[in-house]
Amino acid sequence: MRRALYLSVTQMNPSFLAGLNEPQLEAVTLAHQSALILAGAGSGKTRVLTTRVAWLIQTAQASPAGLLAVTFTNKAAKEMLARIGAMLPINTRGMWVGTFHGLCNRMLRAHYREAGLPQLFQILDSQDQLALIKRLMKAANVDEEKFPPRQVAWFINGHKDEGKRAHEADVYDAFSRRMQELYAAYDEQCQKEGVVDFAELLLRCYELLSRNEILRDHYRGRFQNILVDEFQDTNRLQYQWLRLLAGGNTGAAARAASGANAIFAVGDDDQSIYAFRGASAANMQVLQEDFAIEKVIKLEQNYRSHGHILDAANALIEHNRKRLGKNLWTAEAKGEALRVYEAATDFDEAGFIVEEVKSLHNEGVRLSEMALLYRSNAQSRVLEHALFNASLAYRVYGGLRFFERQEIKHALAYLRLLASDDDDGALLRIINFPARGIGNRSLEQLQDLARSSALSLWAAAREKALEKSGREDAAAPKKGVDAFVALIAGMRAACDGLPLPEIIEHVIEHSGLRAHYQSEREGADRLANLDELINAAAVFVADESHDDTSLTAFLAHAALEAGDNQAAAGADALQLMTVHSAKGLEFHSVFISGLEEGLFPHENSLSEADGKEEERRLMYVALTRARRRLYLSFAQSRMLHGQTRYNIASSFFQEIPETLMKRVNRGAANAMHVPAPRRTHSGYGRGGVEITVERGLPDASSPWRIGQNVLHPKFGAGVIVDAEGRGADARVQVNFHRNGVKWLALEYAKLSPA
Repeated sequence: MRRALYLSVTQMNPSFLAGLNEPQLEAVTLAHQSALILAGAGSGKTRVLTTRVAWLIQTAQASPAGLLAVTFTNKAAKEMLARIGAMLPINTRGMWVGTFHGLCNRMLRAHYREAGLPQLFQILDSQDQLALIKRLMKAANVDEEKFPPRQVAWFINGHKDEGKRAHEADVYDAFSRRMQELYAAYDEQCQKEGVVDFAELLLRCYELLSRNEILRDHYRGRFQNILVDEFQDTNRLQYQWLRLLAGGNTGAAARAASGANAIFAVGDDDQSIYAFRGASAANMQVLQEDFAIEKVIKLEQNYRSHGHILDAANALIEHNRKRLGKNLWTAEAKGEALRVYEAATDFDEAGFIVEEVKSLHNEGVRLSEMALLYRSNAQSRVLEHALFNASLAYRVYGGLRFFERQEIKHALAYLRLLASDDDDGALLRIINFPARGIGNRSLEQLQDLARSSALSLWAAAREKALEKSGREDAAAPKKGVDAFVALIAGMRAACDGLPLPEIIEHVIEHSGLRAHYQSEREGADRLANLDELINAAAVFVADESHDDTSLTAFLAHAALEAGDNQAAAGADALQLMTVHSAKGLEFHSVFISGLEEGLFPHENSLSEADGKEEERRLMYVALTRARRRLYLSFAQSRMLHGQTRYNIASSFFQEIPETLMKRVNRGAANAMHVPAPRRTHSGYGRGGVEITVERGLPDASSPWRIGQNVLHPKFGAGVIVDAEGRGADARVQVNFHRNGVKWLALEYAKLSPA
């Protein structure tokens, strides 16, 4: 029956649905109902989502304006629109396709009065938010040692993501009460300045729809089909926002009976790796309950990886308890086994990776088609050093992004102040940059005047300048704050009516930014970035997907874009990145380094609820990035955070069948009586620090051996995994079943053979 339906639908529309497998087709052509599509890595989920949109439009079940599609990155949103435009002869401009923050920004711009916001409200990125918090704390004489500004920001954003205002914040003691007060003061200041942070965009939009029945009914009536990508990454407030738009105030049975709005959610609970950001894979199970979803469609055919890679990933993730359950498979060959390298040191590991990269490159694999993944950013130094010495081009993916660079932030601050007089944060960033002789005393006086007169800093500065001009010769050259006021007023007048790219060019020239960086010894890159900002504005204006090409719209776009990781275009280069950064990417060959207990899985996971399961999902993501070849490596000793660590192999190796792995070596340094090589680490101290490590127990009469089962009166049963030192300095590393890995001095440890 299912096969017959598959053939009839594809024959009805061969050009549109060609190439879809049966589960994909079932998902795309599903009747109007809420659905959960459990889409494994490399299973074509993006294609399913975009084809579903095209199917609804083509079959007249929805209009382009009657769909809401939510993604997690602007890049994914643009890709979706491009695919829809390629499938259908329609203008995708104006379609509601974007990120949670982007869509909420759009709603708030349209209904700013109802939301209690100024028309030209500005968006604060994380750095702007931190600067505002620091200003508030300084004004209130709050000790930053006791209340770190970043912790305050985390407190505020965490509560907003939970949908809680300051008066609803969790308060347990004097410390949290003070944090609550800072949250309230922060909200008040944001409202005064007409600015919102990222978390506020979603919370303010949710509150708007919650209390305004007319608007809520309008958008419910408009968006009868809501499609969500990467659903496993939604947090509590994002889910509540979706639920509200879909008619979340009624029960599941009522919604099912009335044919209410449908949520088409695509996700993979096995790739939920952002718990630290508040993401909850449990939302997938809640969705099933709230919307009476009886059937979960599973996309299990993988179009990316060879069979051995998928078999390893399946075997690993099966150890997680809280799963909806799926099993990836491929029609392709089994391919090569996973290569496992056991290194004596982290330098040895880096050397092996370099040699393998060279070999692959010589075989015709592009450097950009290879990725080197690590759990912690701290691991990259040794790897980068080895790549540099080997003259291999590499790129650290996800480094400082374009809109976060110093010179760009300065230029945007000038633009923000032109767009809004109330943006105190922007003014403070640029009032003395480039230097104009405005000192702290002048700023304090200006801030005092603003507070006493209930004015923005710009209004206070302008008032002060007007008063002074009435007492002095108008022809006299202006200085300090007066000069800054004249500069901004002049730029605002000159930019009136100019196209967006010309506005930015004018600001860069007349603000003094270009002259400032021209005088810097290494200012060429910064100047190139400023020129690229002009290019970005030109592209923004030319992009037909933008209905509004004003300065305010561009500033909102820049703030939203700052959250995307963008690999720089250019020369062929090996990609270095954390496993978190690798999500959504794929490569011909992947190296996963540092697979050691305490590093990956990370030691912090032991103290967190379901921490090991989150680490296992992260490993699952890492494994499924590879198409053809996969390398797993670990080091017996590693310099990390300024200390030499002695390690045992990650427990993940025990969860992957040995038949799927090929041991490149067995770690010669693992032998009991073979000392590790002498090595010198430069860069960890002035002139370098020489470390000599004697590994193993050289005394042949010693009763202890690596691999031996032992008992300890306090820690219980365990196995010796490493040893070092001689005589009175001898010690062993024991992996205890209940208490983890510990180093014990043999002279004092009361060990006994098990």
